[in-house]
Amino acid sequence: MAAEIYDFDATRLDGSAAAISDYKGKVLLIVNVASKCGFTPQYEGLETLYRKHKDAGLEILAFPCNQFGAQEPGDAKEIANFCSTTYEVSFPVFAKTDVNGEAAHSLYKWIKGKKPGLAGSRSIKWNFTKFLVDRDGSVVARFGPQDTPAAIEKHIVKLL
Repeated sequence: MAAEIYDFDATRLDGSAAAISDYKGKVLLIVNVASKCGFTPQYEGLETLYRKHKDAGLEILAFPCNQFGAQEPGDAKEIANFCSTTYEVSFPVFAKTDVNGEAAHSLYKWIKGKKPGLAGSRSIKWNFTKFLVDRDGSVVARFGPQDTPAAIEKHIVKLL
């Protein structure tokens, strides 16, 4: 198991490899997203946060996931098109990812262990669960889908 968040790699929507270490020294908001969810409009709030704070060191890393009500049915091209045309997303969006179960991405297995949910649960309950990581790579907070980007902005600003 990895020792720190920067030990992980991920695949971008275009299929290219990315190292989480590319974001070392940044404040990270890691979010599992979906295109057909009741919380999907949070893309707008995420993009607002990103544009407002990226120059101060915020990175939002979005991981599309189809594990909750099959609400991310599209392929990489469809997801990229949806993000760009519907919400003008400019933050990094990665390849469709499992966040729970045996096939869960190793980053998600690690991050859930660092910041479990209610009653110590290591599973993610739904789309748009958010993990906040400080500049040193420590997972400092976990927010549920109902926690809007605007509502968590104050927590992000404290770390910037």
